[in-house]
Amino acid sequence: MPVCWEQAFRSLGEKSIKANGKDPAGRGSVNSLEMFGFPPDFRICLLPQKQRLGSATGVVTLFGMMLTASTLAGSCPFVARAQNANASTPVVVQPGAPGEPSKTLPSTTRGSLPPLAQADVDFMQGMIMHHQQAVEMTALIASHTENKDVRALGAKISSSQSDEIRFMQRWLAGRGQATSMPGAMPGMPNMDMNGKPMAPMPGMLTPEQMAALRVAKGAEFDRLFLTGMIQHHGGALIMVKALFDEAGAGQDADIFNFATDADNTQRAEIRIMQHMLEEKH
Repeated sequence: MPVCWEQAFRSLGEKSIKANGKDPAGRGSVNSLEMFGFPPDFRICLLPQKQRLGSATGVVTLFGMMLTASTLAGSCPFVARAQNANASTPVVVQPGAPGEPSKTLPSTTRGSLPPLAQADVDFMQGMIMHHQQAVEMTALIASHTENKDVRALGAKISSSQSDEIRFMQRWLAGRGQATSMPGAMPGMPNMDMNGKPMAPMPGMLTPEQMAALRVAKGAEFDRLFLTGMIQHHGGALIMVKALFDEAGAGQDADIFNFATDADNTQRAEIRIMQHMLEEKH
């Protein structure tokens, strides 16, 4: 046995022996510590009689010995060689389905993105445009109302939807897709190449509604903002439902998590805004 093991166990006041042996008192050996990175033929003797495993002290002491020795393993060349024997050959393991074993794949295996569904791309491009209008609406709050509740809600919507816009743009760019709707004018995602308004996404405010929101102040602004944002959020729920209704769409993990979270969040915010409107009446 390497000197470091002797030192480790002697420092704990215990003896150590190799596999299949008996300690001097004939009490036998405990199970292998291979799971802790020890050599397959390594064993430690049972604890002294006064620290049998039947007592809590014995259990704690045994685990303390195992953890201490495991920590020292890095300083022992013998164990280092055993652990690093196959370090140059990467191991790629594919977890099995429930009830099935895992598979060891070739070291050349590389991860890949799931197949790209056009409905996913369309959803992300459309939702970017949809979110941009919501951010535009919240930008009016600071100069149009002193209502603290509306300001707090607007700040939350602006922050979350701005973050989501960046996420959707990264998702599209990472798959070589445009971050705006096809045919949109560069820098003006709501306009087509002919300078005409793009077909609106569900729930988006019309140019007339946006114009009315821009000129309103105080309580009238609060009312228009809340009713308009409820309409806007309702459109997002329609878009999420349409995505999941499309065969093969919404299977990408990032898309699924994002769309599900957006649905839950906007349903909750709709209820908050409906309550705020009821209080005004």
